[in-house]
Parts: sequence; structure tokens; C-alpha cells
Amino acid sequence: LEGKFDIEVKSQGGGFTGQTDAIKLGISRALVKYNPDLISKLREFALLTRDPRMKERKKYGQKGARKRFQWTKR
Repeated sequence: LEGKFDIEVKSQGGGFTGQTDAIKLGISRALVKYNPDLISKLREFALLTRDPRMKERKKYGQKGARKRFQWTKR
């Protein structure tokens, strides 16, 4: 596969690591569409696994997702 493709990528939003992970996943999925035999090799290096972590929602009665409002004793 080396030297067969010329890849140009643009990414927006998120941070540096998020963008690189998104690019990595996109290229891996494109390679699988090109050659389905690569699935096992790409899975071996976790290149087809999306990061499932998402921003936790803000809950009512709290300042944020985990942070509570300030508690006053008196």
C-alpha cells in the first residue's frame, strides 16, 4: 500500500489530539473500503476503534455536570 495513495486532509473543531484521532479513523475506514482484507490488521492496532468518550451533560440543581452549587453551613 505504501506509495499508492496521496492523502490530503482538513479538519475543524476540537483539539489537536481529537483531530489527529479523527483523521486516523477516517484514513483507516477509507483503507478498509479499498481493501476489506485489512480489517484484522487495522483492528490489531486499534485503528478502527472510535473514542467513545463524550462531554457529560449539565444536570439541573448543579453548577455543571459534576460540580455542585456552593454549600453554606450558616
